Amino acid sequence: MADPAKVYKGKKLRVAIIGCGGISQTHLNAFKNIPEVEIVAGVDIKPDRLDIMHETWGVPREALFDDWKVMLKKIKPDAVDVCTPNGVHCAPVVDACNAGCHAFVEKPMAMTPAECEKMIAAAKKNNVKLSVGFQWRYTPNTVLLRAAREKGEFGDSMFVKCQALRRRGIPNWGVFGQKALQGGGPMIDIGVHIIECAYAFMGSPRPIAASGNIWTYLGDKPSTVRNAWPNWDYKTYTVEDLAIGQIRFDNGALLQIESSFAAHIEKDVMNFTAMGTKAGCSWETATIFTDMNDMMVNAVPAYIGDGSWGYLFTEKLQNWVNGIMKGTPLNASGEDGLAVQKMLDGIYRSAAAGKEVTIK
Repeated sequence: MADPAKVYKGKKLRVAIIGCGGISQTHLNAFKNIPEVEIVAGVDIKPDRLDIMHETWGVPREALFDDWKVMLKKIKPDAVDVCTPNGVHCAPVVDACNAGCHAFVEKPMAMTPAECEKMIAAAKKNNVKLSVGFQWRYTPNTVLLRAAREKGEFGDSMFVKCQALRRRGIPNWGVFGQKALQGGGPMIDIGVHIIECAYAFMGSPRPIAASGNIWTYLGDKPSTVRNAWPNWDYKTYTVEDLAIGQIRFDNGALLQIESSFAAHIEKDVMNFTAMGTKAGCSWETATIFTDMNDMMVNAVPAYIGDGSWGYLFTEKLQNWVNGIMKGTPLNASGEDGLAVQKMLDGIYRSAAAGKEVTIK
């Protein structure tokens, strides 16, 4: 493989955006902080989104397309950033990799582990970089706790409990309620965030089994309950409101996950707590629970740092760009995306089967 530092010396990375909806705008704002990148094309099936690419981001009309295959042939970008709905992650990534493009794809990586494997195989075959949009790995909380674990401060991880819970937060835009396009509800949409950063904290052990259940009891019905996101499309709602799951790993550790769009709880929660043989922690406050000088001590950082959405998106995209242009390691590789997808898939398969299932 050619030295990336030599290949890109004095050049910008020419990136095309595939899927120019809401999340792509966050990516584009982040790319403004990455001077090595030039946005050279946009792809979307909705003309109004392509108008935004031209009017707001200055992409020429002749570089806007409704078909990524045509774009790849005409523009020949160095890399693509895939911001489509989950059901349209696999195909554009595979096509881009086969065209010799590096690829970044939003979370979750795909709809199934088999799709993830196709994406990884295409990237390896064509010697290009594939990264997944797991921005929560870059939060100061996660960075601090991972560093402490890597230094041995937690000992062996035994149990991690993840929560991604909304009391009433069913998205009233996009396709988040349509299983055929999204793959699932809160588990695959917001549960994935806390699972992936907890999994990274644990040191990425191999998942071997999953059990879980899902329930739909509010989202598929009209509601007059006051909430911040009213008037969702209950007629097309085919995903779960609440999902509960457990993952067993090859090292004996357990991970539990609770995730909801709608649940009768006190308040929204996004957190994981962990128990290790030497210490435990709470991700939300970055607090470490340990023993010191014969006392039980809660160690709370005095300052964490920037954890804003803009910072996190810049960090995850910069990591991908650096991987391409400098050959540095990817913090969220395709293999990481596959492992997380296997866990999500296992919980949904277990819910359908009514029993624990094996993760191969």
